[in-house]
Amino acid sequence: MTQDPGSPIVVMGLMGSGKTSVARLLSAALGRVLRDSDPDMHERYGMSAAEMLRELGAEVLHDREAEHLRDALALRPAPVIAAAASTIERPELREALQAAVVVVLDAPDEVLAERMLSSGHRPHFEKDLRAMLAKQRVRRGPLFAEVADLTFDVARHKPEEIAGRVLDSLGWTAVRPIGE
Repeated sequence: MTQDPGSPIVVMGLMGSGKTSVARLLSAALGRVLRDSDPDMHERYGMSAAEMLRELGAEVLHDREAEHLRDALALRPAPVIAAAASTIERPELREALQAAVVVVLDAPDEVLAERMLSSGHRPHFEKDLRAMLAKQRVRRGPLFAEVADLTFDVARHKPEEIAGRVLDSLGWTAVRPIGE
């Protein structure tokens, strides 16, 4: 699979899938700007995604996550983007992703639920994280599959391995070794 080396790379997946880790490695390896929804939105709005959910509600949070992806896709030179999972539910954003390389990260719900406990910035829409993730997987899984150029199981592959496999699959050369 060879794609235009000027295309944005968008790393997507359910919460806890390691989007930030993989996107950070790709960004550094390619010498590209990283646009990551969590820190970018915190910088812009002064709140984490979890705080936005609690204080403003899911609709505002998801609108802001969509705006972040739309703005990041328009940047030139093209960045590496760690996109919020909610953005996949917007048809206009799925269409916009056609101009990007989309890397989807996944793992079993119990793995993702355990990872979600490691950070307070992630919004918990329900107390039972496994049940929440299972519901999101039913709703979002087919949509991720619709846009995915590459898909990786993060329970089986480390972020460095995924980043390397992305570059190999695209036929792109890193300007820096992965992980440096």
